[in-house]
Amino acid sequence: MESCESKIFDPEGVEHRSRHRLRRRVYRCKGPNYLWHIHGYDKLKPFGFCIHGAIDGFSRRIVWLEVASSNNDPRIIAQYFLDYVRQLGSTAHIIRGDRGTENGNLAAIQRFFRRSMDDDFAGDKSFMYGKSTSNQRIEAWWGRLRQGCADWWIEFFKDLRDSGLYCDDNVIHCECLKFCFMDVIQNELHRAAKEWNVHRIRPSSNVESPAGKPDVLYFVPGSVNAQDYLIPVDMDEIEIARGYVCRAPTREGMFSIL
Repeated sequence: MESCESKIFDPEGVEHRSRHRLRRRVYRCKGPNYLWHIHGYDKLKPFGFCIHGAIDGFSRRIVWLEVASSNNDPRIIAQYFLDYVRQLGSTAHIIRGDRGTENGNLAAIQRFFRRSMDDDFAGDKSFMYGKSTSNQRIEAWWGRLRQGCADWWIEFFKDLRDSGLYCDDNVIHCECLKFCFMDVIQNELHRAAKEWNVHRIRPSSNVESPAGKPDVLYFVPGSVNAQDYLIPVDMDEIEIARGYVCRAPTREGMFSIL
């Protein structure tokens, strides 16, 4: 039975609970670059292809989508982040990821960039940890990637294995597979991201998620009465961060055994 205090301070919640109804949480993001969601995609990992991506919470624009031999190395993940920050000369207001060790360097860099600011999400609050299942935007997009791209590759590599052309416990086979297909998959990921960013998102019941093309929503937020939340970053600070905690994924080192 609900207490009198609950009925006074949360009458709507009491009513929903009494009817056994759960109010679905509504996703809210103020504008482009207010919140980036980052996460790894592991469906191709058994074959040596480890994908990592980031999506802008407001526009749903894919910020980066990369593949390498690891998506658990924090230096590689930090490099993806810094490459994009360098391109913009800015970072996001907030970044959200799970508590995996791969996010440690990125979180430290983001907090370093935001250390001297005085908004509500400055410093430590500028990187938010949470369960991967709660990272709605990127988790939902992984489903689209699987339907449009990843499923084909999963079945292709399984066919190679089942036909005896590829043995997943043979290091030579594994390295040859990456040598042959890493760049092909990377190009396909870039194509998938580009196509997504220019397609039109239909109106939804969530008024906080505007309809339109991700690229337009991202680069022209005024078209939906929103504003950009980019935080400028000094290039010297980017280079400092790069020197300490980053490592670019290299194809040569990956295939040195060949």
